[in-house]
Amino acid sequence: MRILSLLPSATEIVFALGLGDQLVGVTHECDHPAEAARLPKVTRSLIDHQDSSSSEVHRHIAESLHNGSSIYALDQELLERLDPELILTQELCDVCAVSYDEVQRAVRVLPGPRRVLSLEPTDLGGILEAVRHVGELTGTVGQAEGVVASLQQRIDRVAARTADVNARPRVFAMEWLDPPFVGGHWVPEMIRLAGGVDGLGAERRPSHTIAWADIAAYDPEVVVLMPCGYDLAETVKQQRRSSFPDEWRSLSAVKSGNVYVANGSAYFNRPGPRIVDGLEILAEIFHPTLFPRQQPPEAWARLDDA
Repeated sequence: MRILSLLPSATEIVFALGLGDQLVGVTHECDHPAEAARLPKVTRSLIDHQDSSSSEVHRHIAESLHNGSSIYALDQELLERLDPELILTQELCDVCAVSYDEVQRAVRVLPGPRRVLSLEPTDLGGILEAVRHVGELTGTVGQAEGVVASLQQRIDRVAARTADVNARPRVFAMEWLDPPFVGGHWVPEMIRLAGGVDGLGAERRPSHTIAWADIAAYDPEVVVLMPCGYDLAETVKQQRRSSFPDEWRSLSAVKSGNVYVANGSAYFNRPGPRIVDGLEILAEIFHPTLFPRQQPPEAWARLDDA
């Protein structure tokens, strides 16, 4: 089967199911595993993020979406040459990938039948179901069930260890830096299962902007910076060039040195198998005595040590 992935998370699912040799094309953001980065790229960004601040990127995206423009371009000619039978995409977020409508228009000009699967998880269970759906369409049900069982065991292990913890820190998962965004969809669930309390986000609901006054009123004891699309090093860079207001310095998390940076792109923003690594990262941050560190240095760090 010739598979085209228009989502980094879908690309990771395809490889997890042992189907990497059937993947004929990916997006410009598909960088895991390493083999994916060598495949033909059918998309490109229309916004130059190079050397742009968090606030500048947000403004460019907001202006494009307000004007009805896509922030990604799809290479129709390359799509036709790759001739995929199965196309994996999403409708959840126009900022995360090529819009579903654009994908549908592109596919309609291809001869013969094509299958377009839209993956729309909003929680951890939905992410596991996405693995199953890809397995069903690719004839790898057994492999999919094995991947799901392994991921579920790891989720359950974290949840079991945190079930009876007495101290659950107030957490702010910062999914964008300027303006500040609250982590959405599966992130609040991850915080809960890892033994924290998310009083700003809502499970299965989208990420959204939040006023600094509301963040200060909540006064998180732990802040985790996980901006969408950035790895740990770029997150540190963006944080240092962002002008946070006085409310930032008043937060308990900042005063106590409990601000952490994470590779959001790898472990929090993409609804694929590595989201469970993200859950384990949060557990290591919130309850280090229960969860001795297993994740690599490039996964997360205390901001003061980064």
